[in-house]
Amino acid sequence: MTTQIHATTSPEVSSAPLSETVAALVGRTLAELGAGHCFGVVGSGNFDVTNSLIRHGVPYTAARHEGGAATMADAYARMSGKVALLSVHQGCGLTNGATGIGEAAKSRTPLVVLAAETAGSAVNSNFAMDQPAFARSLGAVSERVHSAGSAVADVVRAFRTAQNEHRTVVLNLPLDVQAQLAGNHRQISPIGRPAAVRPAASSVKALTDLLLTAQRPVFVAGRGGRHARAEILALAELSGALVATSAVAKGLFGGEPFALGISGGFSSPTTAEIISGADLIVGFGCALNMWTMRHGALIGQDTAVVQVDVEDAALGANRPITLGVVGDSGATAADVFAELKRRGTTPRTGYRTDEIERRIESSSRWQDVPITDLSVPAGEGLHRIDPRVLTARIDKYLPAERIVSIDSGNFMGYPSQYLDVPDENGFCFTQAFQSIGLGLATAIGAALAQPHRIPVLGAGDGGFLMGISELETAVRLRLPLVCIVYNDAAYGAEVHHFAAHGPVDISTVTFPEADIAAIARGYGCQAITVRTPEDLAPLEDWVRSRPDRPFVIDAKIASDGGAWWLAEAFKGH
Repeated sequence: MTTQIHATTSPEVSSAPLSETVAALVGRTLAELGAGHCFGVVGSGNFDVTNSLIRHGVPYTAARHEGGAATMADAYARMSGKVALLSVHQGCGLTNGATGIGEAAKSRTPLVVLAAETAGSAVNSNFAMDQPAFARSLGAVSERVHSAGSAVADVVRAFRTAQNEHRTVVLNLPLDVQAQLAGNHRQISPIGRPAAVRPAASSVKALTDLLLTAQRPVFVAGRGGRHARAEILALAELSGALVATSAVAKGLFGGEPFALGISGGFSSPTTAEIISGADLIVGFGCALNMWTMRHGALIGQDTAVVQVDVEDAALGANRPITLGVVGDSGATAADVFAELKRRGTTPRTGYRTDEIERRIESSSRWQDVPITDLSVPAGEGLHRIDPRVLTARIDKYLPAERIVSIDSGNFMGYPSQYLDVPDENGFCFTQAFQSIGLGLATAIGAALAQPHRIPVLGAGDGGFLMGISELETAVRLRLPLVCIVYNDAAYGAEVHHFAAHGPVDISTVTFPEADIAAIARGYGCQAITVRTPEDLAPLEDWVRSRPDRPFVIDAKIASDGGAWWLAEAFKGH
C-alpha cells in the first residue's frame, strides 16, 4: 500500500528584499540553514517570523495547541534526521509547549523553538516572564536574537547547537528586535556536521581485550547507536555478540538472526533470559538505565559492562560500569573491529550458537509466546478484548511499511512489542518525560517525517483524550493514521499500582466509559468500537481503500492485572 500524506507546503522561495525586518531575516536564515519543518500556533508575536519561514520554503503545520506542536516537532526531528522548528507566541505560547519541549530536551532532540518575547521595556505586559530561565528549567538551551546586527550570528549559533550538539534550543525573539530593519545580508550556507568522535587508542585496546575474553557478549544499541547499524553488526559478527536495542532504537537490527529485540521492560522472557546470561554487555549510545536493564536485573553478578557515548558525563551515570569509552558508536565499533582484525581475529562463535539462534527464532518475539486469552464477557453484549489478542490481529492487517508511535501508560508494551516495524525509522517513542498525552502529536510529526509509511498510534484512553484536539490536525492533513485506543476507562497504571497494595478508593483514576469512536467520527475520522477480534474487520477494508483520513479503533480492553513493564517503572518512583 502506498500512502500519500498531505502536509502544509510553501510557495516558491523568494529572493531577499533590499531591506527586511529581523523577523523576516530570522525566517530566511533558518530556511537557508536547512530547517526541515516548522510546527506551531501563530499569535501576534510569531506571525511575521512564521510567514517568513513559509515564504522561504520551510513547510509549516498549524497545530491546535502548542503542546501538540512541540511534540510534533520533536517526533519529526527524530524520524527525519533534520532540525525541526517550533513557533510560539510570547509568554503563554511558550508555557503551553512546556511538556513537549521538556520531552525533546531530555531526549536530546535537535529542535529550535522560535519563542516570541516581550520587549525589554514591556515589564508590565501580561506576557512578560523570564523565558530564558523557563527554558533552562526544562533542560533546553536558551539563546536570544539580540539586535539587527547580530541576528544572523544569533540564529546560526542556535541552529548549530541544535544540529551538532543534539540539543533543544529556545531562541527568544524580542518583539522590538523583530521589528528592526535588518539591512542586507548574504545568503547563509548550511552548517556542516562535525566529524565523528573517535575513541582513544587505549579505550579501543581495552574494549578489544574484553571482547576477546568474553564468551557470551551482548551489544545493546540506544538512541546514540541508531546511525551505526552496519558497524555494530560487523563487530558483533566478528566477536560473536548478540545484538539488542533500547526501546527508542527498536527495529535497528530487524531481520538479523541474532537480534534479540528490545532489552529491558519490554523484553520477552527468552530475550531477558539470554541477556541476563551475558558475561559482557556493551551499550552503544545507550544510557543503560533502569528501563533498559530492568534496574540492573538483566546484568549478571560477574558481567562486565561497557558504555560507549560521545559525552563523558553520560558514562556510568545510571550504573557502575567496567569501562567507559568516549566516542561515537559507529566510529568506536569500526575502530574495535579494525583492532580485532589487526590481531588476526577470525569470526568467533561466542554467543552465536545454533541453540541460541533457534531460541531467538522460536520465542524472542512476543507474538510467538503462548498466552492465556484474557478476553471476558462483562455482561450481555459487553465483551472486552485481551489487548495482546487485539494488537496481534492488527499487526496482521497493517502494511509492513509503517511508523509506530507510542503514548505512555499501562497499555504501552502491547503496541511496542506486538507491532513489528521495518527498521529504526519505523518506531517513535517519546517517553523520556513519562508524560501521557503526547502520543497523537507524536504520530502526526512522525507521519510527516516518513510520508511513505502508514502511521500507527498506540494510546490509552486517558492520553488520547488529553491530546485529542490534534485529531483535527490529523484530519486536516488527510493522514491515513491508525489510532489504537486501549480503552479501560481509567488511568490504568495508577489503578493497578495502587490497587496492588490492598483495598483502596480508585475513583480519582476511573471514569465513566466514553464513546471514543463517536467522538472521533465527529472530528471526521472513520472509527469503530472493538470488543472482539471480529470487530476489526472494517480495518482490512480501510487499508485496501487508499485512505486519506484517520481510522480510530476504540478498543474496550480486558484488564491485564497490571502490566509487568509498569511494575518495573514504579520501582523507580
